[in-house]
Amino acid sequence: MSEADKSYWLLSETSGVGETRDPRLDRGLPLLAGLDWLSSGWRDLWTRPAPSLAYGLALFLMSVAFVWTLVTFGRDYILFPALAGFMIVAPFLAIGLYEKSRSIEGGAPIGFGSMLLVRPRAGAQVFFAGLLLCLLMLLWMRAAVLLYALFFGVTPFPGLGHILGMLFGTVYGWTMLVVGAAIGGLFAAFAFAVSVFAVPMLLERRVDALTAMGESMKLVWNNLAPMLAWGAMVLVLFAACVASNLIGMIVIFPLLGHATWHAYRAVARPED
Repeated sequence: MSEADKSYWLLSETSGVGETRDPRLDRGLPLLAGLDWLSSGWRDLWTRPAPSLAYGLALFLMSVAFVWTLVTFGRDYILFPALAGFMIVAPFLAIGLYEKSRSIEGGAPIGFGSMLLVRPRAGAQVFFAGLLLCLLMLLWMRAAVLLYALFFGVTPFPGLGHILGMLFGTVYGWTMLVVGAAIGGLFAAFAFAVSVFAVPMLLERRVDALTAMGESMKLVWNNLAPMLAWGAMVLVLFAACVASNLIGMIVIFPLLGHATWHAYRAVARPED
């Protein structure tokens, strides 16, 4: 074993109890590196903005149709879990935005058609990754429904107009919020770690979906502080979308998609 390999294993084994931190993947990124990624994403958004804005508009219309369907057919009780679950599958839905940012890097032509008909190097593996993310989203939604039943039993859902009073005006509501935030946080952390770099990686490399998800988790772990800050920025911007009745998604979703590509380029360097 070479001296470099010995040093690597020594650092890996002594970095902490139960940790497998790879020092070769620690980029030494500043805590607020996400601001640079947002700046680069903003630049990509306004480089031939029509395809990106059309992409965001399409996601906005699909989201409105989804919400309308839930409310119309009496399934509004899963609306809030569904909105939270959207963040799980969002990295897969943004694949066309990654393609635009990659095209800008390579000086290739940019068009809405090329963003829709993406040909990832990993082939069908990217759809398998999307399927896994959808299953994770469904698991979270089921867990949220069971959590409501655990605290409120067979009490009918009071409707969107009364749910805030139930949650913030009762002891059971506050308790459910605390427990739900803890459980939802675990789901969100896992989903973020396995997906944030997996789909961009499948777009660019010939790897299978599970390998890409594992690599994504490893890269997040080895750059934990800036990635936590990046996750917080994404959460704030998504909350702004919800607060604007999803209209903000037309601009914010493309911005985050392009920014995520630059996050991938900064963290998952080609030599890895």
